Amino acid sequence: MPTQPPVRIGARGSRLSLAQSGTVQRRIAAALGANPEDPAEVERVAPLIVITTTGDRVQDRRLLEIGGKGLFTKEIEEALLDGRIDCAVHSLKDVPAERPPGLVIAAVPEREDPRDAFLSRGPERLEDLPQGARLGTASLRRQAQMLHRRPDLDVQLLRGNVDTRLAKLQAGEADAILLAYAGLRRLGLGHLPQSLIDPKECPPAPGQGALAIETREADQDLPWVQALRHQPTALAVAAERGALMALEGSCRTAIGAHAWLEGGSLKLIVEALSSDGARRFRHAGETEYAQLADPFGSAHDLGWSLGLAVKADAGDAI
Repeated sequence: MPTQPPVRIGARGSRLSLAQSGTVQRRIAAALGANPEDPAEVERVAPLIVITTTGDRVQDRRLLEIGGKGLFTKEIEEALLDGRIDCAVHSLKDVPAERPPGLVIAAVPEREDPRDAFLSRGPERLEDLPQGARLGTASLRRQAQMLHRRPDLDVQLLRGNVDTRLAKLQAGEADAILLAYAGLRRLGLGHLPQSLIDPKECPPAPGQGALAIETREADQDLPWVQALRHQPTALAVAAERGALMALEGSCRTAIGAHAWLEGGSLKLIVEALSSDGARRFRHAGETEYAQLADPFGSAHDLGWSLGLAVKADAGDAI
């Protein structure tokens, strides 16, 4: 009888990426009939292939200066198209709205906590920082949202992986930093934040806390792919990414979007800000998805419509 060939998984080599990919790797192995608790068996049926991206190599500039957040996915997607790997594991917030021809986001597993985490060398909240405190971040969205709340802050560029950013905070290169809480939790560091940012007041990046499993179009409905899907998460991120697409969002635009399910409704808040945080444009809405024939299309349409509304309000300000 024919046997299932190994499913080769491509991912970045950072500690966080490997932690995320390892979780997916074990789930794929289980879907293929292997014991997810046996590392040798997992590696045999679902080997992990590390691919270094341009975004990993260049650490001294903002992504917008070197080509955008697609630099975290480009080399991995080339490996997919070339047939060197069979799927890719990305942080969904790093995946541009448009996909290369022939590739799709085939599955979105259950999401981690999407909130931003506030870490400092003392103060519990952003509001507690002293006047003119240095806030470290590489995210234009976080910069704009925090300056909207605290225009006195001195925002400093802070790139690098989670460990690097934590070390820079401890070394005094910033008074506080913001990181995705999901990443900290996946690394076993969920105890570190002083506080968490309210996602309705400051919506995170579209898709934050979720993973994207990218495959070739022909492979998108294979059984092991279907086993990774989590419908509530997929609905929420469909709405958030609909807003991202409407706003033509990239790391050059400060965009936040937060969707959640409440009863039979999908609710969404979308905002965009000027880079200095002085101007903020927000819209919120909801849709009843439970009885719809195409709930994912409805979720995307909700995001698209709210994104267009924000775009119409903002004009050239963003």
